[in-house]
Parts: sequence; C-alpha cells; structure tokens
Amino acid sequence: MKFAVTSQDYLTITAHAGKTTRFLLFEADANGKPVETGRLDLDDEQTIHSFRGGRHPLDGVDVLIARSAGQCFVDRMKERGVVTVVAPGLLPRDAVAAYLSGLLKPASRAEACDCHD
Repeated sequence: MKFAVTSQDYLTITAHAGKTTRFLLFEADANGKPVETGRLDLDDEQTIHSFRGGRHPLDGVDVLIARSAGQCFVDRMKERGVVTVVAPGLLPRDAVAAYLSGLLKPASRAEACDCHD
C-alpha cells in the first residue's frame, strides 16, 4: 500500500492539501510498519487545486494523508482512486501507522472543509 503525506517542511503534516507541493511517500513493510520511500516536490501547476487533466504524480498512491482537505480535494482524489485521510496533530509516520492499524479512517463529509475553488 502506497501513501503520500502532505508535508511542506518534510517533518510535519501540513494543511491545505489541494495547494500542497511537497509530500512524504511511504509504503508498509512486510510487518505492516510504515517505511519512508521518497519525497515528492511538485510545481505550483501540479497542485491538485491547479491541476487540470492528464496523469498526475500522485496517481498510483492508495492513501493521501493531510492535516486538512476540502471536499473538492477529497472528491478529486477519489476520482483518481486515492483515499483521503485527515490527520490533525500527528507526525507523518505516526499517521501512516494509525491508518494501517485501523485507527484513522477515510475523510468524511464532516471532516472535509468547504470547497473554495
């Protein structure tokens, strides 16, 4: 399972998922523990807020974790086959571990912010 975690500073989970340009990438190891596999640094035109069509660098990720995400972002990622999870107050590796253990669930309409396109 592949994860992308919004992280403008590559240390914490950051908000405004649709405008995020930096992501930490994780996969689960054979024991179900998160392992950082890379980092993704997008151009401003590649943010989900600005992106319009075609293949995207986040395609192929199974789960995207952010501190906050608008409903439009959640819907756009769902169209790409990516589950969005809102995880305020956790560190990136801890959020992935919490999802893998079933403690974090996909974002609901109540957790997603209003769309501001």
